[in-house]
Amino acid sequence: MHFRVNSTIKDLPGPPPNHWFWGNLKEIQRHDAAVLHEKWVQEYGRTYKYKMLFGRQRLFTMDTKALNHILMNHYVYQKPEVARYQLSQILGEGVLVTEEDAHKLQRKIMNPAFGPAQIRELTQIFVDKSVELKDIWTNQIVNAETGVARIDVLSWLSRTALDVIGLAGFNYRFNALTDSSDELSQAFSVMFGNPNGDRIRMWALAQLLVPILRNLPTQEQPGFKAAKRTMTRIARQLLRESKLSMQGNGVEFEKLEDPGNGKERDLLSLLVRSNMSGGEHGQTMSDEDVLARESHSLSNHKTATTWALFALVQNPTIQHKLRQELSTLSTDNPSMDELNSLQYLDHVVRETLRLHAPVTASMRVAVKDDVIPLGESFVDRKGVRRDSIEVKKGQTIFVPILAINRDKSLWGEDALEFRPERWDNIPSAVSSIPGVWSNLLTFLGGGRACIGYRFSLVEMKSLLFTLVRTFEFEAAVPVEDVTARAVAVVQRPTLKSEKEKGSQLPLLVRLYQPEKAA
Repeated sequence: MHFRVNSTIKDLPGPPPNHWFWGNLKEIQRHDAAVLHEKWVQEYGRTYKYKMLFGRQRLFTMDTKALNHILMNHYVYQKPEVARYQLSQILGEGVLVTEEDAHKLQRKIMNPAFGPAQIRELTQIFVDKSVELKDIWTNQIVNAETGVARIDVLSWLSRTALDVIGLAGFNYRFNALTDSSDELSQAFSVMFGNPNGDRIRMWALAQLLVPILRNLPTQEQPGFKAAKRTMTRIARQLLRESKLSMQGNGVEFEKLEDPGNGKERDLLSLLVRSNMSGGEHGQTMSDEDVLARESHSLSNHKTATTWALFALVQNPTIQHKLRQELSTLSTDNPSMDELNSLQYLDHVVRETLRLHAPVTASMRVAVKDDVIPLGESFVDRKGVRRDSIEVKKGQTIFVPILAINRDKSLWGEDALEFRPERWDNIPSAVSSIPGVWSNLLTFLGGGRACIGYRFSLVEMKSLLFTLVRTFEFEAAVPVEDVTARAVAVVQRPTLKSEKEKGSQLPLLVRLYQPEKAA
């Protein structure tokens, strides 16, 4: 940690702290996603400071030129040590927590496993699991007396995502949609499904801030260590089997049937193959790095499709228009190219990931002194006009993913509305957003952009294609009762009236009857 009395950002405007110890932290936690930061932008401008623990000052900026500088210079602006430590406790020392040359090497080895050709091969898995979920929901509806089932779509989509990443990621069958007793499925639920994950625990906080305390017993949720051991053991087994398979020993371990070329389609096999090939100068990842990559995949539990359905129940006209387009494909088993040809589906996906970015923000810390250029100057509290910001080593910076995605000065006055049609002609101002995909910060940008974004997009399109063609969705509770709550970094829907039950999104689901459409 770095404490600075003479901070270079001390004269920036910003909100007063609410508490001498907590600063503005608890105030931020009480609000949904980016709401408070958006309010502060209106009060203090697009670049300001606020306070965290012990009065430490954090830089916030909506300036796209500044954000481009921060994201593109990822050797200078890295993940804070506290964030890396938190992630490493779950995922190991993998690509999410490594920096500089080690991170560059891992990305280079991993890239082939996440290219368009590989995702095209995985699309059948996405579609098959979408159909399996469709059949389960259909049975629930048929068995309901009214022909309408109340379904917690978040729970079922999470189980589907777990099955998908099991098959597509490791050639491992969780069978989460039909059987929740699998030990790896249960371990995953313990590690990533804690409904109290955003609650501040003082001892855990102390260990985060004071590294020497990390050698003492931790304050973990019940079963966490056992779940982590289970995940590590099975991950090592999968890695060992994959290596043996690459070497031609033909060991069987829940092998996925492959029609055609006999090559494994899962990401782990491709990662192992790429790593064993040595790459340039014989550089490879260690087994620990590969294991961490596997754990990262396990943690990548999607909520984007849930938010898409939530948006569609609030906009029946959009839901109908999407269903009409999906019905133009004569097949129930679309390819990646067929899914990508559906323009309105693509617009719905883009608009969902704009307005409901699963990860709402990221954090960076300067590892050396630097000057951040600004595209829009501002006047500080001393009346000095600034066109850049000097930062010192140790300065933390908030990267506002969701706030940028719905910034009215970039997207227009309707930025907070769900309007897929905007993608027919997006404002020229959004071209300044330094994102890796679709003028959005959802998957970040630069050398640390999300490597698996293509995987996420095609999986989401597969699910929406199958589900919206088959079902009609309505809200099961007042829309105002649904709020976004960050759990294990990702924002998930929660009911204000049932916060104690954790993340959920109940919807009323009925079979779509074509004759009703007019």
